[in-house]
Amino acid sequence: MILSKQKPLEEILEYLKGENSVFLLGCNGCAQASGTGGPEQVAEMKVKLEEAGKKVTGGTVIDFLCDKALIRSRLNTRIKEIEAADAVLVMTCGVGIQAVAASLNKICYPACDTMSLGGIRGEWTGIERCKECGECMLAYTGGICPLTACSKGLLNGQCGGASKGKCEVYPEKECGWELIYNRLKAVNRLDILDKVVTPKNYNKMVPEAKTLLTSRFVLENTDPKPEKAAEEAK
Repeated sequence: MILSKQKPLEEILEYLKGENSVFLLGCNGCAQASGTGGPEQVAEMKVKLEEAGKKVTGGTVIDFLCDKALIRSRLNTRIKEIEAADAVLVMTCGVGIQAVAASLNKICYPACDTMSLGGIRGEWTGIERCKECGECMLAYTGGICPLTACSKGLLNGQCGGASKGKCEVYPEKECGWELIYNRLKAVNRLDILDKVVTPKNYNKMVPEAKTLLTSRFVLENTDPKPEKAAEEAK
């Protein structure tokens, strides 16, 4: 399982500044279990965005947003709603956001941050990877993670060693920032690269104390009140 939490509404609205209409996409997998992107949360987000003056062209929840084949098949009947939107707001983990962005010719923004559980969640057939950094940057990079696509984890563009679209560290690997540039160019949103991304708080990549005391971290942990347990552990 991948654990996520919703970003503050103010941050989401900042991403959506200049985007008048939005399509909402949730996930019935890990995001629903996290209480961040299931049917109930998608319905709540629709109300919040409309109250903020945004037009919601439609929305749906897919079983697993980390599966690109499933995304494409489930959205076949929603193409007109997606085309009518200026952007897609994706309510799931970093892997799902990346998979959606790779499947749609539309700018995609994250509604959630993926929280660290420590270790590795496992592997899947897609190339999308998430470092569970606790503050998702995909809004600035066309849905391609700079921490995993770029070997150096650079946040504001490629290094001076990239050559002919290849990585300096691993010459057989595509330059992550070349991929980001091409993605943003394909959706006519190179303007996003004008935004400067501030330094990350890498402390957020450490699992939170309250998470360590729940079954989300260790199955044998069954404390029904993780917040109280975490407070007592301080």
